[in-house]
Amino acid sequence: MIRLLVTLFAGLFGLAFGSFLNVCLSRWPMGESVVAPRSHCRTCARTLAWWENIPLLSWIVLRGRCRTCKEPISWRYPLVEAAVGGLWALIGWRLAGQMLFADALLGTSSTLPPLSLAEAIGLAIFCLLMVGLAALDAEHFWLADAATLPGAAAGLVYSLYWAGMLGWRFLLSGPFLRAVGERLLAIFVAAGFILLIRWLYWIIRHREGLGLGDAKLMALLAAWLGLPGAALAFEVAVGLGTLAALVVLLQPRRKGQPWAQVKLPLGTFLCLGGIVSAFWGEPLIAFYMKWAGM
Repeated sequence: MIRLLVTLFAGLFGLAFGSFLNVCLSRWPMGESVVAPRSHCRTCARTLAWWENIPLLSWIVLRGRCRTCKEPISWRYPLVEAAVGGLWALIGWRLAGQMLFADALLGTSSTLPPLSLAEAIGLAIFCLLMVGLAALDAEHFWLADAATLPGAAAGLVYSLYWAGMLGWRFLLSGPFLRAVGERLLAIFVAAGFILLIRWLYWIIRHREGLGLGDAKLMALLAAWLGLPGAALAFEVAVGLGTLAALVVLLQPRRKGQPWAQVKLPLGTFLCLGGIVSAFWGEPLIAFYMKWAGM
């Protein structure tokens, strides 16, 4: 019962934060404030009633349309809210399963990897970033520096917090400084790898193939997940991108629009790969190392 309640509350908080994230995703690209004015229809400008702002449920009740002008409400709204709510619910389930008092009451032991409260908070922030950046790139082909750069800094601080958990007197110790150097090296290698691909594409095709935002996103992934985790995220992204490209090839093209000119949001695929790596990275990497005999 306790585990279910923790999961439920985590999911509800995720829905609420997902709703606010939608406000940011709607207004940020337009240069509007995310605080004022109140939520309104983007077409007829009517201020929404309180019940039209209930995450996920309002979209279903309204059948995806404004009740005044009948304009469609983007699928991005329920998808973002459901994604954040679902991911946070999963985090809550893992967190509750590792609490000693919950295990004692339930009489069970969790088979999931250990997840402390600090890890749960960090993972929740990371998932919020990934969902937001994925939606932003899918809709606008834009990875905002105001999200990727502070996100990378937050990931670096978070990872170094774990490296220095033994106390402040260890901050200048050899192991901590080594952890700082390793994580910074991971960030530069991950970003440099994307920049190298970008440069090679320019040499071959004489036009831009990858944006600088993708390099900054890879730096963010390396800051949070380390180099192996970022590499796994990139591999997942390549797989998802390949599937998306096959779908594009199978669809009829408009006259004068060759398939090679169709843009795909690599940042969206990287964010999805980052979520996979954050939740299941360790067992996937361990399986690969065992399969490769390393």
